[in-house]
Amino acid sequence: MIEHAQFPGEQTEAGEFKRQDDVFRNWVTDGGESGYPPESNRYHLYVSWACPWAHRTIIARKLKKLEGIVGMTVVDPLRNDRGWAFREGPGHSADTINGFRYLREAYQATADDYRGRVTVPVLWDRSTKRIVSNSDDDIMRMFNSAFNRLTDSLIDLYPPPLQRDIDAMNEFIYENVNDGVYRAGFATAQGIYEKAVRRLFDALDQLEARLSSRRYLFGAKAVETDWRLFVTLVRFDAVYHGHFKCNIRRIIDYPNLFGYLKDLYQIDGIADTVNFDHIKRHYYITHDDINPTRIVPVGPDQNLRAPHGRHKLV
Repeated sequence: MIEHAQFPGEQTEAGEFKRQDDVFRNWVTDGGESGYPPESNRYHLYVSWACPWAHRTIIARKLKKLEGIVGMTVVDPLRNDRGWAFREGPGHSADTINGFRYLREAYQATADDYRGRVTVPVLWDRSTKRIVSNSDDDIMRMFNSAFNRLTDSLIDLYPPPLQRDIDAMNEFIYENVNDGVYRAGFATAQGIYEKAVRRLFDALDQLEARLSSRRYLFGAKAVETDWRLFVTLVRFDAVYHGHFKCNIRRIIDYPNLFGYLKDLYQIDGIADTVNFDHIKRHYYITHDDINPTRIVPVGPDQNLRAPHGRHKLV
């Protein structure tokens, strides 16, 4: 293990960050054959406003109008050596569902021998008192379709005609952008860092070109891939550009990507899911191996509510 790595158990000897796999991969299914049927107020989402992986599920819950069906509790953005904690504070709270003090208790209640890193999001089943899933990919898909008979939202984030293309684009964006910023930021060797950061910006250049002729990644309607990209873009200039040394360019320097970011941010309800205070305090204070002073920058002022001019694209 690498002594100065952010997560030593997920770092190779060469200095490369290798993210751990999600462990809990059960599903809520429409017919309930999985043992987890869709029921109002049965499931609860544990999240952090700071975490991009959790942010995806918060957005899916918002877009699918599941806020009255699936409850949600937000952890303290300041994670310590005991992991994510439930505390009262601005934008976060104690756990009123189980009385957990730390999210680790949910993991141990589900698998008492669990020894991995505790991550958000977590979809909790109040009936069986165990974790259904800690996979943001799976939770997004569950929210998209499993609860459809309980909501009047007609949005489909994973439409059948586009599913193969969505899966391929998801993989490209995950490998090069979503996880790419972490591979750069958590690198403990110069060459590993440079490889990751150049792959990241090569991908951003490709996405900039793609968005020159279409409003969203697959045309006139946003799908899950757009939101998977959004959560990285919205954190990029505030955190990844400086804190993770992804500083070849900023998102504001990409006309199409920045317009696309503003377009998504201005969709009804989405701005409510973005908490820059939690985002910046989490990264700059929690990652003290990267930022030993724990000073949180004041900026940048991104003006995400400014006109974006992308309505003319299809």
